Amino acid sequence: MTRAVDPEVSDAIWAAVEPLVPPPDDTHPLGCHNPRVPDEVCFRGLLIRLVTGSSWTDIEAFMGRVVSDTTLRARRDEWIAAGVFDRLCSQALAAFVRIIGLDLDVVALHGSIHKAPCGGDGTGKSPVDRGKLGWKWSVAAERRGIPIAWSIDGANRNDVALLGPTLDAVDAIGLGCHIGTLSLDRGYDSPAVRAGLAARGLTDLDIQHDPRLVLHRHGGLTAHQGSPSGQHQTMTCLKNLDTRQASPKCSPS
Repeated sequence: MTRAVDPEVSDAIWAAVEPLVPPPDDTHPLGCHNPRVPDEVCFRGLLIRLVTGSSWTDIEAFMGRVVSDTTLRARRDEWIAAGVFDRLCSQALAAFVRIIGLDLDVVALHGSIHKAPCGGDGTGKSPVDRGKLGWKWSVAAERRGIPIAWSIDGANRNDVALLGPTLDAVDAIGLGCHIGTLSLDRGYDSPAVRAGLAARGLTDLDIQHDPRLVLHRHGGLTAHQGSPSGQHQTMTCLKNLDTRQASPKCSPS
């Protein structure tokens, strides 16, 4: 994945991101004595974070201190609020559909818990981490592990509670009607869940007792084949970026 930070790759990614970045707000009545760090420099810092998972302070050092860790987090938050990453996800998915195409014959849906050491709105106490604050991420991925939709809530939320919102997100981009087989782990196996899925027209279910086998039976990459599933790789990338767990009062490493 470090190939993504090579200039020839990162420059191409930036060319796609730059039109989505809003112009800076220069209306402060007192102006500013410090010039604004260029957006491209901040983007490269975010890309390093996304790919390597390095701490913000380490990234500041890696980049020769041309941008501070505080500025990187602030620019990230600014772009989240402006919807930059949401639009980028939509464009990336549309490009993938146009160039390669999604394989929706099998869609795997799985939840995972992630730490949120600084808390924040929407976090909850993790049942698997001594009650520390965290997030529950529910991600739907096509056969090859490409994520197509997701929903997020507090870590104390059951996976089943996020099943509906995740499928709603799939429907919102017009892909729900194209799902062939829906693969789930055994935590979703109940009469109520099956009835709810049937009401959505999802009757071809493949419920596995081992979540690592959800994509394995249908040709997806899993740990059983020496590589983590694309779904888990995506979750790792999002965790590295910390798009949901930042707090202005704390600097998570």
